[in-house]
Amino acid sequence: MTMHEQLNPANWKPARGYANGIAARGRTLYLGGLVGWTGDQVFETDDFLGQVEQTLTNIVAVLEEGGAGPEHLVRLTWYVTDKQEYLANLKGLGEVYRRVIGRNFPAMALVQVVALVEDRAKVEIEATAVVPD
Repeated sequence: MTMHEQLNPANWKPARGYANGIAARGRTLYLGGLVGWTGDQVFETDDFLGQVEQTLTNIVAVLEEGGAGPEHLVRLTWYVTDKQEYLANLKGLGEVYRRVIGRNFPAMALVQVVALVEDRAKVEIEATAVVPD
């Protein structure tokens, strides 16, 4: 069952792995930028894919705390320190994403930044979710 309506103009190519837009109604959860460390704020890896997996796992944990799941995500904003590292790992990213988030594809943006506040962080992701009424 689809939780939200994906918005894609009829004359556009379909978005793959994300949505151009989402329409949703319900209780909104706003997640701050989460990074790839544990709940104890410890980085267990400097591997890009490992940090992405931990970051997505952290998002799921915060969603659960708010009574939501990955299927309620409507927006993700990714901040990465190396766009080339992101692009070089697209296949692995897809595998990690589907393993943690499933086949839920919210509206997304990706931004390369010079650095993140946490020196070891290679990725930071903000999330917005809407739990239907």
